Amino acid sequence: MELEEQTSVGEVLVRYLVRAQLRSALLMTGLLGAGLFGLPLLFYVLPSLGDMVIAGIRLPWLVLGVLPYPFMALLGFWYSRAAARHERDFLHMIER
Repeated sequence: MELEEQTSVGEVLVRYLVRAQLRSALLMTGLLGAGLFGLPLLFYVLPSLGDMVIAGIRLPWLVLGVLPYPFMALLGFWYSRAAARHERDFLHMIER
């Protein structure tokens, strides 16, 4: 009702939703950047990790070639749940 009438209360509610979505997106972007750029940085800082071999495959190949995909899938899952939760909270506030 507040949204249809374009009152200041409706504007505050929409601003709350946008901020919550933006906060989740920025957090996810930070985690993704830290994860993707942190692994090469870790191997640069600790070069001895690059010499490790697991099951005949060097550790950097395993870590950089395998780990980013489940990590990105988990972040995507987390983000979609957070976005849905923010929208659900927004709807609850409107219904009050």
